[in-house]
Amino acid sequence: MQRRHDRKASKNRDRFTEQEKRSRINHSERSVGKHEVWSWTTATKESLCLLWQKVKVQLLLSMSFLTAVFWYCRRLYSFLAQLLKWWSNYLQRKLLRNLSVLPEVDLLGYSAREWKGESKQAKHMREAYKELFRSCHIKYLRQVRRDNYSVVRAVLFQIFSQGIPFPSWMKERDILKLPEKLLYSQGCNWIQQYSFGPERYTGPNAFGKLRKCMEALKSNWAEISATKDHEERGNMCNTVFSDESKEHKLYEAIKFIMLYEVVEAYEQIKSREEPVHNLFSLLFARDSSSDPLSFMMNHLNPIGDSICLDQVELFLLGYLLEVKIRVYRLHRFNTEEFQVNYPDEYRREWNEISLLTEDDRYYHIPLFRT
Repeated sequence: MQRRHDRKASKNRDRFTEQEKRSRINHSERSVGKHEVWSWTTATKESLCLLWQKVKVQLLLSMSFLTAVFWYCRRLYSFLAQLLKWWSNYLQRKLLRNLSVLPEVDLLGYSAREWKGESKQAKHMREAYKELFRSCHIKYLRQVRRDNYSVVRAVLFQIFSQGIPFPSWMKERDILKLPEKLLYSQGCNWIQQYSFGPERYTGPNAFGKLRKCMEALKSNWAEISATKDHEERGNMCNTVFSDESKEHKLYEAIKFIMLYEVVEAYEQIKSREEPVHNLFSLLFARDSSSDPLSFMMNHLNPIGDSICLDQVELFLLGYLLEVKIRVYRLHRFNTEEFQVNYPDEYRREWNEISLLTEDDRYYHIPLFRT
């Protein structure tokens, strides 16, 4: 009995030992599997870390490069912007310095600056400017360069800036042929004594010079009047009236047209073919302009050099250009001659331009605002 019990206990111990061995083997196998999985995961992580380190370096380099490029471009843009602003201001200052018709300024502010003090004349002028502001709705003015082309400049600038077309008679004739017609067809050899304002030029080359002046007037007038956009037309006017040489040609062309019409009227009066406007009778009634030659020598040649247009020449200018010129004469404030029209007889279809003068010598351009 005892032996049977010992054999049974021995078998149980052997069975337990085998189970323990199997358990240890299985545990060992599981441990090996876990270790293999851990080793593979670690290797992958390390590979990714190495890859990220390399990529991170590249990204940092790229970001640094892009940052440097952005900073450089920003500095370059800032530099170019400052350069462009400086250049624009320089051109604007140069243009304003050369511009013979300045941008608009406040009327009453201009009056206060120009007519300070409590003298009788200063008070009179300030009152005249206030009347323009109150009754005539003139709020601004454009100053015109004070030289002996002042009135011709003020008239022509408004014709150009308003886009007023050629007068009817000028559409029917080629004004480029007027110097040739006057010299050869009508035998006026004395036009060789014609003077071009401050450039007292006389001689046989006067004809060619007059031709160039007429070409400048015709081309600029045609181009500007054909421009419908007001702002663009204003820019074109600023370009023309900032070039002294170019604008002087325009004024000399206007002077020559006045001379040509005086010659035509004089020939008509002598031949008694047809009546002429009464302003020509008034013009020839003066001792200083009894004929076209004396008119040229005593009145036209000095314009731009030593004198401006006289009242009679202003009548003639409005008549030839077919514009009603309304002049506000501030020194004649509180008299019937405060507002005067040149000419006093005009057609309803004529365009109107306005001038402002303090002394009948220098003129400015008044601007209306309702």
